[in-house]
Amino acid sequence: MQQAEALRVLVVHDHPLLASAIAGILEREPDLKVCGIARTGAEAAVAALNQRAAVVVMDFSLPDMSGPAAAAAIRAGLPNVPIVFHGAEESDTALLDAIDAGAMAYLTKSATADQIVEAVKRASRGEVLIPVSLFAKAIARRRSAVEKEAERHRRAGLLTARELEILELLAQGESTADMSHHLGIAANTIEWHVGHLIDKLGVHSKLQAVIAAARLGLIDVGKPEPD
Repeated sequence: MQQAEALRVLVVHDHPLLASAIAGILEREPDLKVCGIARTGAEAAVAALNQRAAVVVMDFSLPDMSGPAAAAAIRAGLPNVPIVFHGAEESDTALLDAIDAGAMAYLTKSATADQIVEAVKRASRGEVLIPVSLFAKAIARRRSAVEKEAERHRRAGLLTARELEILELLAQGESTADMSHHLGIAANTIEWHVGHLIDKLGVHSKLQAVIAAARLGLIDVGKPEPD
């Protein structure tokens, strides 16, 4: 009986030691064969086609382009080749970008040798290793971030330039008297503005106003004071 041909895997990574380590892990499997190592997305697109890669294991960030862009370049020549991303980026954006790029799996740099091998073999069978629950949570967090940004813009639109200026001074710990001197306007005018911005932010105190504004990104409470 003729032995089945080993699965041809292309490794794409710009770090030579890590690329060699991944290749070594895969080569230990009798049914896997590393058909090449590429350092850039452009090299990967050529190598994948020339070497007839059955699976591509690639870093999410390459010197010449992003992982998703490299995946698109590879698939221009091999439309159906499975892509297994392997990267340090663990953000929701990276995960969703990987999914948009058609990734069969997204492994972090902490993935074990067994997990890398399993991802390659299962990807070759058309299995997606990104759990639906993980994808759903990433979508929910992104939606929450979008809603927060929309709320920030809405709130920012309600506040006047003077109110934003006063918020910045409140965040720096200035008193009404300090702000009156700093801005050259009467103390009662300062308090009038403070009352308005408290109402607009839906809070009940100056401290709550600063906290709410910081959470909405309207002010930067970590901004260093000038020398």
